Amino acid sequence: MSQRVLTTESGAPVADNQNSATAGAGGPILIQDQHLLEKLARFNRERIPERVVHARGSGAYGYFEVTDDVTGFTSADFLSEVGRRTETFIRFSTVADSLGGADAVRDPRGFALKFYTNEGNYDLVGNNTPVFFIKDPIKFPDFIHSQKRDPFTGRQEPDNVWDFWAHAPEATHQVTWLMGDRGIPASYRHMNGYGSHTYQWTNAAGDAFFVKYHFKTNQGVRSLSAEQAAEQVGKDANSHQTDLLQAIERGVNPSWTLHVQVMPAADAADYRFNPFDVTKVWPHADYPLQRVGRLVLDRNPDNVFGEVEQAAFSPNNFVPGIGPSPDKMLQGRLFAYADAQRYRLGINHTQLPVNAPKATTADNYGRDGLHATRYGSRQDKNYEPNSYAGPAQTGAPLAAPLPVQGWTGAHEAPLHTKDDDFFQAGELYRLMSADEKDRLIANIAGGLSQVTRDDVIEKNLAHFHAADADYGKRVEEAVRALRED
Repeated sequence: MSQRVLTTESGAPVADNQNSATAGAGGPILIQDQHLLEKLARFNRERIPERVVHARGSGAYGYFEVTDDVTGFTSADFLSEVGRRTETFIRFSTVADSLGGADAVRDPRGFALKFYTNEGNYDLVGNNTPVFFIKDPIKFPDFIHSQKRDPFTGRQEPDNVWDFWAHAPEATHQVTWLMGDRGIPASYRHMNGYGSHTYQWTNAAGDAFFVKYHFKTNQGVRSLSAEQAAEQVGKDANSHQTDLLQAIERGVNPSWTLHVQVMPAADAADYRFNPFDVTKVWPHADYPLQRVGRLVLDRNPDNVFGEVEQAAFSPNNFVPGIGPSPDKMLQGRLFAYADAQRYRLGINHTQLPVNAPKATTADNYGRDGLHATRYGSRQDKNYEPNSYAGPAQTGAPLAAPLPVQGWTGAHEAPLHTKDDDFFQAGELYRLMSADEKDRLIANIAGGLSQVTRDDVIEKNLAHFHAADADYGKRVEEAVRALRED
């Protein structure tokens, strides 16, 4: 049987479905990559009207207060002074299930935070894990399809879930996180949040730094076992929503302490791990946590649909002093998130109260479209430049420029000295206590043993063996025992 040829929507053959086109190896993604944009744009339009991912969510308002001086690293105004407070809105969510799904399930949690700064809204869109399953956005639609309901059976299929992971060895690190104790948080209040991606900070002198965000819960990390989660879902499928709502209503305001890891831009090229690979962490021994401030949630939304469901986040919403890095997954999300909201909520979704700036005013030449509420006065023009005192560019970039070199094309990410798909997964396994390892093995084996194809099971077992000999041995034995029952 001859191999079928993968094509674009227009029927053109696809040369590379594994790597996005970049400006040189390790460079930023090119907008000319039609296949990537087509995949992401189609993926964003697959569901009406709920989110394709992160559909089930809860939200709250609060504030962020700066507690430590970070002006040596960033010129962002909302971080410029100790004691400065900025209004925020956060949306927590599960990833894979639909709007009607349960809260207490094994799934990453979205941690999307909007800062209403006086230089515009800054959106930090992260998760409760410091890493992710894949490193290139061209694979994101495929990954989510493997985790969602099968088009024939209408349910999540272990064959699909584990078959994708069998072909994505870089997922081993995140799979270890997901199947470990923190895979099911006890509540949104009792989990950490991470920017996950690498971002760029630029100080007033123009010096560039790469940073990773860590929001550490001040309530302490608490998680549920698989058995506890099943019991919780049976009692209250909305358990995390209930907990967050009632805590804030009682005046028990949850909080997180923000820390960052800071890497001078010059360190990135020779760092032992690719610092822009979202499947990797930066060990704290290399780049210690530095405290920035605290996030406090103190007000529930008045209307869940109006404020939580219609909340729109895009990691492309930066403010001066903060910008992107060459992280390929981040680069893809810079397009995909905003595009998803334009489809889901319309081109004027930024004018909805929850999404509109609060500490400043949006002033641009965008006009008309569905649900437009901002028209301007009769003197306002809708083009630029003009002779009527309309808004004009500043000429000041938000962040420092990134150097690029090499040929355009679909490149694999450049390897650094310690780059492989398994080393950090093994490090995470070896950090676990004996009881934590027992639960991890049981969780993995419980899912992997349901796979019907032996070759898929073997490919996944090889990943765990490569991460750590004991890890692989124990998973293999546990899967074999469950399959023999």
